[in-house]
Amino acid sequence: MCGIAGSIEGSDNTRASIEARVGRMISTLAHRGPDDAGVWTDPSFRVCLGNRRLAVLDRSDAGHQPMVSASGRYVVTFNGEIYNCKALRKELESVRCAPVWRGTSDTEVLVAAFDAWGIEAAVSACVGMFAIAVWDRELRALTLVRDRIGEKPLYFGQFRGVWLFGSELKALVAHPAFESTIDLQAASTYMTLGYVPAPATIYRGVSKVRPGCLVRIDATTHAVQERPYWSLLEAAGRPPLEFASEAEAVDRVEALLSQAVAQQRTADQPLGALLSGGIDSSIIVALMRAQDAAPIQTFSIGFHESSFNEAEYARSVASHFATDHTELYVTAAEAQAVIPLLPSMYDEPFADPSQIPSYLVSKLARTSVTVALTGDGGDELFGGYPRYEMGSRLWSLMRHVPASWRPPVGDLLSGMAPRFVDRLFSGIFAHDDVAGVRGMRPAHKLAKLARVLRSRDLRGLYLSLLSPWAEPASMGRSLRSQTLLHDVGDSGAPSAYQDFMLRDLIGYLPDDILTKIDRSAMAVSLENRAPFLDHRVVEFAVRLPLALKARNGVGKWVLRQVLYRHIPSALVDRPKMGFCVPLDAWLRGPLKEWTGDLIGSRQSEAALLLDRSALMRMFQEHNAGVRDWHQALWTALMFLAWGQIDRSDSISSTSERSTIVFDRAPRAAAST
Repeated sequence: MCGIAGSIEGSDNTRASIEARVGRMISTLAHRGPDDAGVWTDPSFRVCLGNRRLAVLDRSDAGHQPMVSASGRYVVTFNGEIYNCKALRKELESVRCAPVWRGTSDTEVLVAAFDAWGIEAAVSACVGMFAIAVWDRELRALTLVRDRIGEKPLYFGQFRGVWLFGSELKALVAHPAFESTIDLQAASTYMTLGYVPAPATIYRGVSKVRPGCLVRIDATTHAVQERPYWSLLEAAGRPPLEFASEAEAVDRVEALLSQAVAQQRTADQPLGALLSGGIDSSIIVALMRAQDAAPIQTFSIGFHESSFNEAEYARSVASHFATDHTELYVTAAEAQAVIPLLPSMYDEPFADPSQIPSYLVSKLARTSVTVALTGDGGDELFGGYPRYEMGSRLWSLMRHVPASWRPPVGDLLSGMAPRFVDRLFSGIFAHDDVAGVRGMRPAHKLAKLARVLRSRDLRGLYLSLLSPWAEPASMGRSLRSQTLLHDVGDSGAPSAYQDFMLRDLIGYLPDDILTKIDRSAMAVSLENRAPFLDHRVVEFAVRLPLALKARNGVGKWVLRQVLYRHIPSALVDRPKMGFCVPLDAWLRGPLKEWTGDLIGSRQSEAALLLDRSALMRMFQEHNAGVRDWHQALWTALMFLAWGQIDRSDSISSTSERSTIVFDRAPRAAAST
């Protein structure tokens, strides 16, 4: 795992000055790669590649990056892991000009594959998570590549004639050519979703490389070409899979996941697993245990607030598999201490509150291991989120109501007094029964239903279920006229349930979940791996009939059958909890003063974009218990907190843990 960055600059700059600037860029990424650092420059075209390395495979100098291919044509800086590295290595040894290996790193296999097959064919042959920058010295072009699902981030943009790229936005910000202008359309979309979806970023002029895509920049003409090498929608559009029996389907799912777990367990560093006690992470631990009798190191986070605490379930699963289990019960004060770190950790506004426990469990795991397997992706692939079932049922009802009638009904419901609604339903439904989400009061649930009823189509319904805001654009005049960036078009899914899953896989998974996982883990130099996101598992799952995913209103049916083979059903069959913190109570309690100060501040461009008086009214209603605004408030607070960070902090506060190597002569990966 690594951090990568680089530039294409004009001929008026010296090699030394270019290398110094790229050295500064990668110094901001030391947390992603504490073990080694290197910079390589092509003097003829002023192309400079930088790398910070977390050595997981082949910790010797043979894995140093940037790395030049044996032919000398390709130069690579690479972040990620190629899980089928050994198979590719054997295949490459059979080609006419077989490489002579210097080491055992997957980077060396990657550059040999580029020599043998070209960039796109080589990437298509890779199973893994990766962000790659490849300089083609023959064509004088830089190609940026991102893995199929979007596990590893990659940003790029052009400023003052200089092309910049990097694993995180802070690397681009560190270059003197960078211009930090807020993109209003991205800001408006962020207020709707709580994240900025690809290819946009919060900065005008900077883009994310989309999952499954290559971006080619011609260093001579500066022309940019983007093309996919893999498509999720294309995979989902193939005919549904057929099985002789349900048992066969369960066998296939277990076999594919077992293959992914086996490949992802390869590491030259200590390896463990993050265990929540839920279905997905429990399956990963079960399959790890089935493949190796040695004790597995597992890690979980607990909270003293019982309705948010999953640690007891994780402990039961760990006990069943006899893992070497470590858990940490976190106090409110310890969790809140993470909040000031978040704006710099994410580089752009990001408002998934589970970013807090994700960071804490990553920090806990890093005390013992360098690599951790996770259960991420199981919900999106196998129908685990309750909103899929709820949204599907709502759409079935709403389709019978004319679209012109829905907004007035929604307005009527939203106009009901919150206290009246709470009193009306408090004696009829239990708190969590009404909410479907822990901590959500009847009035808040009714407000969300009102927003859903205003939806005119399936896309609108999806956004209403996902968004923390009823009318996000109303929070600022500058945002009001902006159209949303988030739109995957017609998914072609045969049902609303499957449509929501596909939209999550294309947007919510890479732009929220995987962003959260990458930043929280890399902040402490931990490499997270997600076997569910092996693209072979993904291609299988999206073609799996819905009846094998959801039954009787409960998702992940086929995964439950897999887990039943390894663990008592009593440890499996329980309500889904999610990875949450008691944010609503914190905003009324220990975070009350911080919230008020942040809303009242005028110290940033971000603060000027929002209607702070409207925010203050929401905060007062939340504090008084009139409405539960914690999701909407957190979205605004993370935007305001991001606006206040000193961009120089991400540069000056980064500690150097190794010396940057400036490669004056190309380091060949191998000779022929």
